[in-house]
Order: sequence, then structure tokens, then C-alpha cells
Amino acid sequence: MTLSQDRSPSLTTRIQQSVQVDLAPHQELEIPTECPIRFAVSLKGLTTWKVGGLAQYYLEPRTLAETQAGLAWARQNDLPITIIGAGSNLLISDRGLVGLVICTRHLRHVSTQFDNETHSVSADAGKMVASLAWQAARRGWGGMEWAAGIPGTLGGAVVMNAGAHGHSTQEILVSTDVLNLDGSIETLTNQDLDYSYRTSNLQGDARIVLSAKFELQAAGDAEEIKARTFRDLEKRHSKQPYDRPSCGSVFRNPSPQYAAVLIEGLGLKGHRIGDAEVSTLHANFIINRQDATAKDIRELIFYVQSQVKSKHAIELETEVKMLGEF
Repeated sequence: MTLSQDRSPSLTTRIQQSVQVDLAPHQELEIPTECPIRFAVSLKGLTTWKVGGLAQYYLEPRTLAETQAGLAWARQNDLPITIIGAGSNLLISDRGLVGLVICTRHLRHVSTQFDNETHSVSADAGKMVASLAWQAARRGWGGMEWAAGIPGTLGGAVVMNAGAHGHSTQEILVSTDVLNLDGSIETLTNQDLDYSYRTSNLQGDARIVLSAKFELQAAGDAEEIKARTFRDLEKRHSKQPYDRPSCGSVFRNPSPQYAAVLIEGLGLKGHRIGDAEVSTLHANFIINRQDATAKDIRELIFYVQSQVKSKHAIELETEVKMLGEF
């Protein structure tokens, strides 16, 4: 089977000018017919920062069988595997990613199911967190009001323990089904994930989250819960720059301090490198003004870290995951 190649107008230019790692396809590799793998696909439009190079091989599976076939093919050919969801909290190198990139945003494993007896809900990893939060609110179920502004998928939320307004995924997760590299499916409990602030033991792991089950609060006044959800969303939008591409919060809060307060106190709001800028609205956001590169953003992250360390002797850790060679 021949490889499908992304033939956007600027593809050749990007390969020649921005990709220095070897992303050429291995012509001897045979692509399984049941697995729609493509070659040289731009990842720029698949991240919320709108930066990044090309995937050497790219798979956007819609079924479990396609995902299993892709994993088996990559393993057989000794290719690195990278898993992405909605592309939030990711900084992908301008030089691209070697191996197979699997995007799970359209992967469907289970349909969204609300259990009225246990007040639990199960949903696909590719479902957007905000969408599920609003579904729960309309049913009068509490516990996800904070999640209405989260820009990622449930799979990403499970992996990174996404949270907002003092709440996190850890509080409501019951279990998650993951696909192992050997194609087997395993159910992990909340305790199995070793959750801590904005992380779990699935980070840096090639296991793929297929679905998750959450336990919410007993049904209440739907109008009241929708109002709380809307208030949390408005609060988030009023303080964060949603008019420009970003990844959300860049740095973890070094308890008991807040990263944004430290950065703003150093007068770094509005500081730019290339077309990357520390947001003037929220100092823990770095925005892509228009034509920023991953290199611009990475250099700005390092600059902010160096300034905070120099002035406060605090090493800011990033929430964002950096992928590829910089």
C-alpha cells in the first residue's frame, strides 16, 4: 500500500527549510491496509499553540482496531511512538517528530454513558472535557463545573491530571481503560495512576488512554449547576487570553507561590521573543501573536525561568510537554 502524503502548498518548503531531522519515509515499510497512516503531516494545526513541524508518520484512528494495527506496525518497524490528543499543553519542535504520531481526538471506544444509580459517567478519551462538563451540568450533576474551560480531551486530562479553580481530574476519576503497546487493554484505577499536581505515571508513557469513568455528585438543581459552570467559565475567560493561540498555563505553581504573580512581579508581561509573548492579561500564559515558532516559545520559556530563578531562587517547572529535537 502506498503512503498518503500531506500535500499542502508549503509542505516542500517546510521540509527543506525547517526540518533537519530525517523525516524521509522508509520506502520499504509496508503500511497495513486497515490502518490509514499518512506521511509528512503538519502538526502545526493540531496544537493549540499553532506551532510545530511535521510528523514522519501520522495516524488518526477512529477505532480500536486501527489503533492496535498502528501500534503493531510501529513496533514491528522499531519506530518511536508519540501520542497526542487535542494538542493542548504541547510544544512540538519546528523540526518535526520522527516515528509514528497517533492522534486520539477522533478515537471512539465507548459511547458516553450516564449511570443514574451510581452518578458515574463513562466517555471516550477523544471527547472534549468541556463538552462532558456541560452535559453533566445539564443533567444537574455536580463535580465538573471547573472543567468547562479546559481546552483538551478527556484522555489528556487523565494523563496530566488537568484542573482549574482548585479542582482536578484526580478528584473525580474512578478508572481508565488504556491500550498497552502490545495491543492489550488494561483497566487502571485512580490509585494506579500515582496522581500528583498536574501529572500521573502515564506521562511520558506510550500507553493510550481509551476511555475514562468519573464519579460525580448526586443530581441537584440543573439550573444552579449550569449557573456555577457558567460562572467558572466566565472567570476563566476574563483572566486568560483566549483571543490568541496558547497552551494554557505554561508553568506549575510553586506552592505556596503562584507562577503568574512571580512573573508579573518581574515586569515580564508583554516580553517577547520573536512572535512569542508573555501575555499582558495573564503572566503564566505565553501567546503566539501570529507567526511564532516553537523555538521562539521555548526560548521565552527558558528566559522566564532564568529571570525567576535569578530574582527568587525558584525553579519554575513547566506544565507544557516539549516533544522533538530543539
